[in-house]
Amino acid sequence: MLIEIDEGSGFCFGVTTAIKKAEEELAKSDSLYCLGDIVHNGREVERLKRMGLMTVEHADLQSLHDTKMLLRAHGEPPQTYLTAKSQNISLIDATCPVVLNLQKRIRKAYEAGGQIVIYGKNGHAEVVGLVGQTEGTAIVIESLEDAKQLDLSRDIQLFSQTTKSLEGFREIVGYIEAHMQEGAHFQYFDTICRQVANRIPNIMEFASKHDVILFVCGKKSSNGKVLYNQCLSVNPKTYMIDDPAEIDYSWFEGINSIGICGATSTPKWLMEDCKMKIESELLAKAPHGSLNSQLSTFALSLSPLALRP
Repeated sequence: MLIEIDEGSGFCFGVTTAIKKAEEELAKSDSLYCLGDIVHNGREVERLKRMGLMTVEHADLQSLHDTKMLLRAHGEPPQTYLTAKSQNISLIDATCPVVLNLQKRIRKAYEAGGQIVIYGKNGHAEVVGLVGQTEGTAIVIESLEDAKQLDLSRDIQLFSQTTKSLEGFREIVGYIEAHMQEGAHFQYFDTICRQVANRIPNIMEFASKHDVILFVCGKKSSNGKVLYNQCLSVNPKTYMIDDPAEIDYSWFEGINSIGICGATSTPKWLMEDCKMKIESELLAKAPHGSLNSQLSTFALSLSPLALRP
């Protein structure tokens, strides 16, 4: 049985940096607040909670004073900074540099005037921060159907949430270009993070190489849903789990290889946990006397893996 972890899966740069900043602060103090889940993965949130990271929501800000709080990679609207200042909350800003640059571009475009449109998921933390740069006036569209409802007689400046589909963005751009009314101007800015976008062709290739795919991902991850569906499109035996306890070993009957991959919010140590649990279960079920043969078939060092915390 071949079991391989996709070396391209795991935390993106922004999430890695945010978690590192949290760990560094927790090494110096017993506790730290974080505004919203630091990452959309329950297992990783629980790990950091055990270290002292306490998740709070925007509604909790008024009750916090004279403390430290981490802003996660998704970014925040300007109002969050103003509230923190008034409450004497010291901020550890872990906003992803790609998101921060996008916020600045949207703010500049808004100040110049015109209709700001953002291709993204309504209510997503990153999108909330982006809309905040326009004092709540930006229009958020989630699909081509939403784009068809835009006022195409007015100038439009189109941006994208950093983790959206590049294909979806191009489809929307094509529609708007073809239907803009005479006299109205259209500008678009491809602000999709390539570190995330490039994972789609890579993870599809990985999924096509194996008999069964375990896609390890938190249920809240938007990026995870996109990548999972891409895997499913090339391998119908793709199963989403967010914990090794969810593995159904009937999935592996009569197959020769298992691929394990995940979202930009999936820690490598969790994928490693899944791999180890499968290996343990298969060894336990191996016929007496065949353990050496079974062990020899495991691919225990197929890809560089991060050490478990």
